[in-house]
Amino acid sequence: MPLPHDLCARVQNAFRARHHRIAVDHNTQNLGILNILLRAGFISAVTRGTIEAPSPADFTKVGEAQRRIWADLKYRDDQPVLRNMELVSKPSKRVIMDVSEIRLLCSGRRAQTIKPLGMGEVAVVRTKDKEHEWLEAREALT
Repeated sequence: MPLPHDLCARVQNAFRARHHRIAVDHNTQNLGILNILLRAGFISAVTRGTIEAPSPADFTKVGEAQRRIWADLKYRDDQPVLRNMELVSKPSKRVIMDVSEIRLLCSGRRAQTIKPLGMGEVAVVRTKDKEHEWLEAREALT
């Protein structure tokens, strides 16, 4: 499974370079994280497509290696809506939290070594449930 730091780097670099659209590899991790960013309002659209262009019709016709997820980036007053995206749990230092610690983060208190969520911030968590593997922290609490 690819690491989420690749997606973080690609999205941040695309915003900094003022791209309007970005293509990332098609996998459940990238799709889940991009859908959370879409629901939070950091990107404006998510579409399946190929290496060449976002095209759901062509997506089913090409092989797995040619499939991509296209995300339309969002700007307000010529400034990127998403300013910073960082990975908390890394391969060198895994962060595993239970529900009570996630509740602390969402309510504005520190949990372990992680700063609490501020206004306009979201935390993406990975769960053991395969149906809802990637959730926003507030959704994970419900």
